[in-house]
Amino acid sequence: MKRIRILLADDHAVVRQGFKMLLGAQPDMEIVAEAANGREAAERAEESRPDVVVMDVAMPELNGIEATRRLASSAPHTRVIALSMHKDSVYVREILRAGARGYLLKDSGAEDLVSAIRAVARGESYLSPAVSNAVLDDYRRHVTNPIDLLTSREREVLQMLAEGKTNKEIAGVLNLSVYTVDAHRGRIMEKLNLHSINDLVRFAVRNGVIE
Repeated sequence: MKRIRILLADDHAVVRQGFKMLLGAQPDMEIVAEAANGREAAERAEESRPDVVVMDVAMPELNGIEATRRLASSAPHTRVIALSMHKDSVYVREILRAGARGYLLKDSGAEDLVSAIRAVARGESYLSPAVSNAVLDDYRRHVTNPIDLLTSREREVLQMLAEGKTNKEIAGVLNLSVYTVDAHRGRIMEKLNLHSINDLVRFAVRNGVIE
């Protein structure tokens, strides 16, 4: 039997350990890599080429939405299942638009996670029943989002600014000059029509960039 190769991406080691025990006991599954944030997830996925990534939506520095967007271009054959405590349509919409094939609530049962992985590995989609209505309502409204105006790098800087990091700290993480980070910050504020860091934080929370 060909096993489903799985990467676990969650910033809580205890959560990853629980998933490893659960999924490792399945005869058709194997854990090939782990990641503690979105950037690691994208890197590990390129190295290990898993069939499925179980991706926590809310992770530091680079969230699951941005990591999924990167995987859609760097590892298009890898399928992503988003894992979140949020039923809000904004989280569901953003990660599905980024390329995820499934969305599972963290309070789902163990059998739901196993079923979701098998379904997504077969090329199907999987949504927790509790979020299905949110998805349908959202698509009916045809919401367009200003966040689409931002480049991937600008979304990355947006998240770290909203998390309270300084330009210097962001420059260190991304290996950029402080001047470049400041330029990104200016373009983000201009594109989103924001006038203060408080506006930026509120925008980030409303759009699921941070919790």
